[in-house]
Amino acid sequence: MNLNLSYNPQPVTRNPQLKITGSKSETNRLLLLQALYPNITLENTSNSDDSEVMLKAIQQPTTDNGQRTSEIDIHHAGTAMRFLTAFFAIQEGREVILTGSSRMKERPIKILVEALNQLGAEITYEENEGFPPIRIKGIKIIKNKVSLPANVSSQYISALLLIAPKLENGLEITLEGQITSIPYINMTLALLNEIGVKTSFNGNKIAICHAELVSASQIRVESDWSSASYWYSIIALSEIGAQITLSSYKENSLQGDAALVEIYKSFGVETVFNDNQSITLSKNRNPQLATFNSQLNNSPDIAQTIAVTCFGLGIGCNLNGLHTLKIKETDRLEALKTELSRLGATISVTNDSLTLESSKSIIPSINIATYQDHRMAMAFAPLALKVPIIIEESEVVTKSYPTFWDDLKGFGFQFSQ
Repeated sequence: MNLNLSYNPQPVTRNPQLKITGSKSETNRLLLLQALYPNITLENTSNSDDSEVMLKAIQQPTTDNGQRTSEIDIHHAGTAMRFLTAFFAIQEGREVILTGSSRMKERPIKILVEALNQLGAEITYEENEGFPPIRIKGIKIIKNKVSLPANVSSQYISALLLIAPKLENGLEITLEGQITSIPYINMTLALLNEIGVKTSFNGNKIAICHAELVSASQIRVESDWSSASYWYSIIALSEIGAQITLSSYKENSLQGDAALVEIYKSFGVETVFNDNQSITLSKNRNPQLATFNSQLNNSPDIAQTIAVTCFGLGIGCNLNGLHTLKIKETDRLEALKTELSRLGATISVTNDSLTLESSKSIIPSINIATYQDHRMAMAFAPLALKVPIIIEESEVVTKSYPTFWDDLKGFGFQFSQ
């Protein structure tokens, strides 16, 4: 479904307040830990498609003979593919085929499969070497040392970390080369610590101790900072004085995308933390810089939002550390280049960077292709503050933020199909 977006600020209240559901990244990690340790209870979990797919897969009912259903389809959910590969590898006596959408079958899984097989897992490919679908025969894993490249998606590393405490001898991971996405590794370790699992992360080695049982824990998931990024963009593109309050956020966040607080100061957006319960975003000045430069290897998921914000403000940008964007729901760097160019931008990309030249004009009423990528739809939507814009396949936002379009209505955005 295509959505025609425009903006009318008249019905907007002075400071709208929104409830953003729990972080998809935290939720998916905690759902796996809850499956391993059922005495964990969770609050404020994500209502995203990805998290629902993750939960459904974990809770796949047993058949009469005690075996799991043979095939599990995780659709577009890349996090679920990585985490569940590790999860089912240690489910003794179960055999599953883990598959997904046509795009998922193009997204590499080889590094994680090789790491698990290095530990003794039994995982094979059903179609193309290195890609889903994969057949997983769950076994008891005894080995406790594994190595893998440090510059891969942190989800490969986190997948191993999440199952590590259930391995009989724990796990020691050696990361080879320069480590990227450290905040997401630290998030996983912090959640393990929160349920009582002992961990260490020194240099290029991570160690996780075995924990057969953990104490009962009640964990409230912090709201999703990636979802907040679109509101940062909206406030940045608004007039001075625009405000919105989002809950539930805290200053000592585990999420790498909390870097938004500092990044968006460059665009005139200030963040106030309200008793660690919510944040209020305010536009207090117009940005003066001509070009914005940022290294985003620790928070690549907000690159699309930042690039579109810069374009909407007429600011150039140089964004680096984006190599993981090539293997997301789409090649996000090429997708950004294509769609921003159609809006009139001058932009170039490499395998790990994006350069946008400053420009004061935006071509109105352009159809934005979303490539089955939720972040493309939401990153471009704020441009409706500047010109009418058309978002193709708008329903894709349910992957991470199902109420996105409804929430925009309360801020003065208008829609037609």
